[in-house]
Amino acid sequence: MGVNEKIRKVDGIGLVMGKPAYSDDLAPRDALIVKVLRSPHAHAEILSIDTSKAEASEGIACVFTYANVSDVNFSRAGQGFPEPSPYDHRILNKICRYIGEPVAVVAGVFEHQVDEAINKIKVEYKVLDAILDFEIAKDHDIKIHSGDGTKSMFEIGHYPEKNIAASYEMEIGSVKETLKQCDVVYEGRYYTQAQAHAMTEPHTSVSYYDQQDRLNIITSTQTPFHVRRIVGKTLNLPLSKVRVIKPRIGGGYGGKQAIHGEFFVAMVTMKTGKAAKCIFSRKEVFEGSYTRHQMRLDIKVGAMKDGTIQVIDMDILSNTGAYGEHALTVLMVAGSKTLPLYNKVKAVGFRGDVVYTNLTPAGAYRGYGAIQGNFALESAIDELADLLEIDSVKLREMNMMKEGETSEIFEIMGEGQEGTAMTIESCKLQECLDLCLEKLNYYDIYPRKQVAPNKIRSVGYALAMQGSGIPYIDMGSAIIKLNDDGFFNLMVGATDIGTGSDTILAQIAAEALEVPVEKIIVYSSDTDLTPFDTGAYASSTTYVSGHSVRIAAEKMKENIIEAGRKHFNSHHVNYVEGVLTCEDQSITLKDFSTKLFYSENQEQLVASGSYVGTKSPPPYMVGGVEIEVDTRTGEVDILNYVAVVDCGTTINPNLAKIQVEGAIVQGIGMTMYEEVNISEQGHNFNNSFMRYKVPTRMEIKHLDVSFVESYEPSGPFGAKSVGEIGIDTPPAALSNALKNAIGKRINVLPIRAEDVWKSIKA
Repeated sequence: MGVNEKIRKVDGIGLVMGKPAYSDDLAPRDALIVKVLRSPHAHAEILSIDTSKAEASEGIACVFTYANVSDVNFSRAGQGFPEPSPYDHRILNKICRYIGEPVAVVAGVFEHQVDEAINKIKVEYKVLDAILDFEIAKDHDIKIHSGDGTKSMFEIGHYPEKNIAASYEMEIGSVKETLKQCDVVYEGRYYTQAQAHAMTEPHTSVSYYDQQDRLNIITSTQTPFHVRRIVGKTLNLPLSKVRVIKPRIGGGYGGKQAIHGEFFVAMVTMKTGKAAKCIFSRKEVFEGSYTRHQMRLDIKVGAMKDGTIQVIDMDILSNTGAYGEHALTVLMVAGSKTLPLYNKVKAVGFRGDVVYTNLTPAGAYRGYGAIQGNFALESAIDELADLLEIDSVKLREMNMMKEGETSEIFEIMGEGQEGTAMTIESCKLQECLDLCLEKLNYYDIYPRKQVAPNKIRSVGYALAMQGSGIPYIDMGSAIIKLNDDGFFNLMVGATDIGTGSDTILAQIAAEALEVPVEKIIVYSSDTDLTPFDTGAYASSTTYVSGHSVRIAAEKMKENIIEAGRKHFNSHHVNYVEGVLTCEDQSITLKDFSTKLFYSENQEQLVASGSYVGTKSPPPYMVGGVEIEVDTRTGEVDILNYVAVVDCGTTINPNLAKIQVEGAIVQGIGMTMYEEVNISEQGHNFNNSFMRYKVPTRMEIKHLDVSFVESYEPSGPFGAKSVGEIGIDTPPAALSNALKNAIGKRINVLPIRAEDVWKSIKA
């Protein structure tokens, strides 16, 4: 009734028509305007701060600095609890650790009054030496977190005295000895840059007291339950006094998997009793929220002459910026969501340090480490094929993961059941590879074609895997209520961040209840009215929250049948497609539910379901690209990008397709267009859409996304995740295509036209 159907988004028409749906739309009209004074220095100590003139200004309600706010250390990261991120943050700090760090918070009646008041705040700084190069941060004399109460909730390899936010190391077999036995070894170093999320809606938060004096926060967040927990604990509020509501979101991509403006509006409402709202400017989003982790990846891949890969070793240095949110988990995903692709190896090594620097903090971003790891791994596999003089397609086919197989990495890095490695029950990589190369006309173009005196056309491709939630950690739940007239309310804590998860979950409920999707009314992400859900991250919503909806819907179906037994006074009752039957009698759910409430039984039927995954079945993808290179200028024209995905059952093929398309565009942006330029003082020059270039339809000529037939036995109706997998392949696929075009590898992102031109001329 609902699964594998191309149903339009349940909120789509309202959003297109401009109905009030976003955080700012729902703010009380008299809300105080909240703005932030931010540090102009990458590293500085506040010696004094005079807010008297600001506080005396017309229309100003309150001013906050480090001196009059909670000084509790916490993590901004919206992750599981206890968080695998260091508690190294405070609401406002005396030590400023990056340009854009909040120094003071000002609230007033009108925006111009707040702007004027901010200009009246006098701050005396002692400017400190800063670390802007992450490759020199480890064990540097400059300590970014020294004596500030920084701590970790459990062992994460957190050594602030060494400027290390987190570290990890694991080895299977003997990497050193296995490398010695290999006929061919490839070694390479790859760099990926910080990347801005560039979501359409900036970070927006609203707060007010309701009639019961409870603090209500309306916020553009991916993790409303984490927001409630972090705000409540840090501001010393009972969680029963805090309600967090997530309305529609204009894009998140991981950038809203953290606390941003929620503290500021909450403090203002608590101080004044008035409603407050804080909307980040675009410059603040770039400089004052967070970015993707910049990484340096060293990789070694060893193989025998026949192409059997014996060993893969990856060593990562990751830049977390001034604070360590998501530091450990992003690092680990760079290995756990890439290295199992080639599971026939005898030895695997993975290690890494995540270092502090005086730059904008890094955090969650779609792909979450896997895109960085995949860039290094899939580039290295192509290089290894060249060294072996073996077709890269054949090399991958010999060594890649196949259905029914496993990898020890799953067990060691927490991707499978406790004490065992996860067995892959659905893997259509071969089908994805075959179809992608066919659609790309790969062998007609490979390695290159001269199509004009100064134009070279070439192709490249890459494999990728992701995950579906975090086993034993991610939890989702759902409540379903039957109403008179035969329709249902579905209450879910799952957070729709523009992905269409409300629609997907409605389809799952409709399938289990055997009713049209129109009979499912979804309400999501309100910590008062919806059940608990960890939030929209780690590609978990369809797999984890979807299971909770399925469980609740199946219980509801049982409840309906049980109530039907009372109605017919018989145990032999069937329920099929919204109709209850008993021998030669029948009644529609519409009529039955009305009787249930008004004349018979008079009983409200409610069912709930909860689910915690015990495995994280990977979706797989092969992405291929056709490019044209102008040898005079180094300009690269992306003619066609082909993606073939195995995500199990596509609950909604249209929504799955646009998820992959959007992710591909972001991956292409990271590879070719999006650049962060930092001055010697730590200032980000590219802090606006005028200077920070994201790709548009003008740059991307054609996207071809298709899905192979697959079924994941552990997923709801056979589904796996699809939200992140699309972003992983563009860096390696484009890098491989360029190598095929010009004969040289460019291993630093972004790949600019001048880099291509220099490689050609070299």
